[in-house]
Formats: sequence, structure tokens, C-alpha cells
Amino acid sequence: MSTEVPTEVEEVPAETPEEIPAADPVEAPADDAPAEEPEATEEPASADEDAPAADASEETPPVEEPASVISSPPPSGRVQATGKRKSAIARVVVEPGDGSIVFADGRSLEEYFGRQTLVAEIRRPLEIVGAEGHYRITARITGGGLGGQAGALRHAISRALIKLDENLRPALKREGFLTRDARVKERKKAGLKGARKRPQFSKR
Repeated sequence: MSTEVPTEVEEVPAETPEEIPAADPVEAPADDAPAEEPEATEEPASADEDAPAADASEETPPVEEPASVISSPPPSGRVQATGKRKSAIARVVVEPGDGSIVFADGRSLEEYFGRQTLVAEIRRPLEIVGAEGHYRITARITGGGLGGQAGALRHAISRALIKLDENLRPALKREGFLTRDARVKERKKAGLKGARKRPQFSKR
């Protein structure tokens, strides 16, 4: 029978943790104490405020635009021009005069068209360039209806004006008076009732 020999165990002293010093208590601000406002910093005055106002004479000069009115005195001479619209063709003769527009048979513009809107449309090129009252226009129109004839006459007058003074081209072109309007009535198609209209479809 074996005998157990007791072994002596050396006791190791436990390390004591270092004492951490307690932090100082933070005092909470009292509710009644007024909040500190940040100090307002004065911004330096801008240089624009101190600078004196610019004189009106130092303003940039306006950009010169192309001449849009007829020269003074208006160009003299006798010119012919042709204008078209739909199936109407207008031929005009422009010469110095009292500003009237008459037809070869002696009728005036108002007597021929009878509608003030068409008369205003025809006189529009003369109003834009300031040529009213300077020229007498004699017109001859063939084909088309009143609307197409009015457009053709306006086209012819615009072309005649740039023959008298080429500087009027930008103003008239800006309004579209020098462009020949190519819109015309579309032809009827075979098997259809019109240019696009078809007969009603019937299944049986």
C-alpha cells in the first residue's frame, strides 16, 4: 500500500490592481444661466461698396446690327420681280411714287382682295423696312385663289426690295419673306377618295 507524500504548494501573493484616481466631477451648467452667444465678427466692407458708381459714359457700346430700314433718301430706280405661292404667280414693277399698290386693270389693293387681313399681309414687307409711301407698285397676278395670290404678291414685293437695297436682306429674311413656300395641295391617289382619305372598309 503506497503512501502519498504531501507536497507543499507555495502561495503566490495575488497582484493587487493599481488604483485609478477618480476623475473630477463635471459640473452641469445651471438651467437658469444664460447661454453664451458667439461674438459677432465684423466682415470687412467689400471693395464694390467703396468703389464709386461707374459713369454712364463708360458703358459698353451697343453691338451694331445689320441695317433693317431702307436708306435715306430711298434708292431710286425701276425694278421688276416675281413671287410665287401655291399655284399663284405675281409679277410686280416697283418705281418711286406715292406708296400705292395697284393692279394692271386699275383696281386698288383693297378693291381686289377685299379682306383687311390679306391687305396687311401684303404690306408687311414695306412696313418692316420703312419703305411705305416711297414707291408705287404695279402688280399682275395669275392663277390660284386669294390666299395664294396674297402670298405670291408679298413674295414678289420682298424680292423687289432687296433688288433696290441689298442691306434689307437680313430683315426680310428674318421674317421669312424671301423663302418660296413650297407647300401645295397634295394630288389625289388612284383608289382613294382624296390624297389620303380611303373608302370605308367592309369585311363582307
